[in-house]
Amino acid sequence: MVFVQLLSHLLRDPAFGRTLVPIVADEARTFGMQALFRQVAIYSAVGQLYQPEDKDELLYYKEARDGQILEEGITEAGALASWIAAATSYSTHGVPMLPFYIFYSVFGYRRIGDLVWAAGDSRCRGFLIGATAGRTTLSGEGLQHQDGSSHLLFSVVPNCVAYDPCYGYELAAIVQDGMRRMLEDQEDVFYYVTVTNENYVHPAMPEGAQEGILRGLYRLRLAADRQGGPRVQLLGAGTLLREGLAAAELLEEDWGVAADVWSVTSFTELRRDGLDAERRNRLHPSAVPDLSWVEQCLAPTAGPVVAVSDYLRTVPDLIRAWVPRRYVTLGTDGYGRSDTRAALRRFFEVDRHHIAVAALKAVADDGSIEQSRVEEAIARYGIDTGGPNPWDC
Repeated sequence: MVFVQLLSHLLRDPAFGRTLVPIVADEARTFGMQALFRQVAIYSAVGQLYQPEDKDELLYYKEARDGQILEEGITEAGALASWIAAATSYSTHGVPMLPFYIFYSVFGYRRIGDLVWAAGDSRCRGFLIGATAGRTTLSGEGLQHQDGSSHLLFSVVPNCVAYDPCYGYELAAIVQDGMRRMLEDQEDVFYYVTVTNENYVHPAMPEGAQEGILRGLYRLRLAADRQGGPRVQLLGAGTLLREGLAAAELLEEDWGVAADVWSVTSFTELRRDGLDAERRNRLHPSAVPDLSWVEQCLAPTAGPVVAVSDYLRTVPDLIRAWVPRRYVTLGTDGYGRSDTRAALRRFFEVDRHHIAVAALKAVADDGSIEQSRVEEAIARYGIDTGGPNPWDC
């Protein structure tokens, strides 16, 4: 809904609103896009030749010859082909356009991966919006709709800039900077941004967070100073950032462990930044060594680092080389399942209780608390130690 509201405002801009191209393959209402039907209408070369089923509703299904939305039907390949056409219009027709293709994130790369590479090869510029992101957010739809791999797959496309934001201000900062890079600076990049369908409170942007949002990591919560007591750094990405914030409260209130919380908007961008620093240091051995953004953020802090993502653990593992201390990752390896969000996060061991236990185990392994405290936490939170591995089910 935040994204649709943002897109609605952009479409009204007198300078470039008409050059935006919203594209949807199916289920526009699922993504909350019905408000755009009346605002800019769905494009049809022949206009609307039928009476829509929802004609009595305020936001009815409206087609028009001057419509701006491309509603392609259930064809991901056709929708992405339209996106590529608009994303290369700056070079093929000399008319810069900015397409936004909104789709179920799980059906993006998995069904049309070769076209994604074709888009990169064609130097496309535009936004791919992976809706209903993550493996635990679209409850009740099973493995078909639950995405745990798209960020890993998009991370290997060299000119794709991938982000997994949690809050509206993060999304706004990413879209604004992407527009600057693609329209103003004319960089040959395109964006993959995942958004979710879960309702929660969106706070205002913290002061000074802009750079970290765009680089992939910034501190969202600084724990109170406990005068040398145990401390841990929690890295939360996308849909599970709020579980990390909840885990931080458990750690402090139940176990006396101070927990700083960081929002990871892009493990992919963090990895590329780390590789850049590594390359500069290798090719300039006599110069003062550069530090990656991960090192710049985490080196001055204390305690082990625990990262949680709604994607495969391989995604947070992308930055392991630059994390300066003990690093523990949690993710949603395995097939999707049909259940509530809470049950899915419990099953995949990425909810607040499992994050807290993982943090306590890391602190205990560093010798800051007794291992018995971890056992107490497992019992207190009712965690089944005999249950199956999620990736074996």
